[in-house]
Amino acid sequence: MDTELIPITFNKIMQSRSYTVIILGTEEKRFAIYTDPSVGRNIQQYLTDENKPRPFTHDLISAIFRGLDIKPVQIVITDIEDTIYFAHLYLEQQVGDQKIVLEIDARPSDCITLAVRDKIPVFCRKDIFEKAVAVEE
Repeated sequence: MDTELIPITFNKIMQSRSYTVIILGTEEKRFAIYTDPSVGRNIQQYLTDENKPRPFTHDLISAIFRGLDIKPVQIVITDIEDTIYFAHLYLEQQVGDQKIVLEIDARPSDCITLAVRDKIPVFCRKDIFEKAVAVEE
């Protein structure tokens, strides 16, 4: 298994009533992750620093991380099956003199929302990046 990681960035988001397209990648190649329209609205509110009347789920997750002194370290897109992507969220916590790293299976859309919100680096496994279908701008 190829474990080399490619740093990728959030490029843009496009929305319709029935789905959201999140474009990620490098300068050389971009690919799309499709998700629910509500995810797109949440990401757009984080991108524009729009004032929210109440905290979103990702605000709650970030508050829990802060309260437990957990640091989100990175997000890695780990697999693709058909057009469905899979990701892991890596968290770090200091417990006494020991540093613990947790690897949590998560939806890429949730990970990307956290990444945009909290400026967490996003990576893609090289073999998955090579399998991803490129999108043209």
